[in-house]
Amino acid sequence: MSVLRMSTVVVSLLSIGLATWPAGATPLTVTGERVVPSSRLAERVSVRDVRTRDGEVSGVVVNTSDRPVRDVQLLISYQWLWENETHPGEGGPGRAVFYTVNQEIPPGGQVPFAYRPEAPLSERSDGRYTTNVSVAGFTEITPTTTGLSEAQPQR
Repeated sequence: MSVLRMSTVVVSLLSIGLATWPAGATPLTVTGERVVPSSRLAERVSVRDVRTRDGEVSGVVVNTSDRPVRDVQLLISYQWLWENETHPGEGGPGRAVFYTVNQEIPPGGQVPFAYRPEAPLSERSDGRYTTNVSVAGFTEITPTTTGLSEAQPQR
C-alpha cells in the first residue's frame, strides 16, 4: 500500500473517530500532542468566503482563538453529484485533497488562501461538482512556564 493511500486511510479513520467524539469530552493526549474532536476545531479556526472557479478554491482562514496558530491543514473535497442519482454512471470523478496554509495566524487574525488542483477537474455533462472546505487540523502555539512557546498540533 502506498504511503499516500496509507495516510489517507489513517486520516479517514481518525476523522471518523473524532466525528463521533462526545460533545464536551476532554481532549485526548497522544505522545505530547493534543487530539481534539473535529467539532471543537471550528471553535478555534474557521474558513470563510470560500469561492470556486474552474477548480480553483480560494477563501480566508480565520483564527478565532486566543493563541497564534500555524500549519492550518484544510480538507478540500470536490464531490461529484450525478444528474441522475437513481442511475449513476461509473467512476465518479470526485476527489479530496489536503492543503496546508504555512503561515502563522495571530489571535483574531486571518490569512487568504488559494488552491488549484495539479490535474484539472473532469469536464462532464452527466453531473456537477460541489466543493467543500473544512479545517482538518492546525498547530496551536501555547506559552510554557519558562516563557518560551510550545507548538500543540490540533487535529
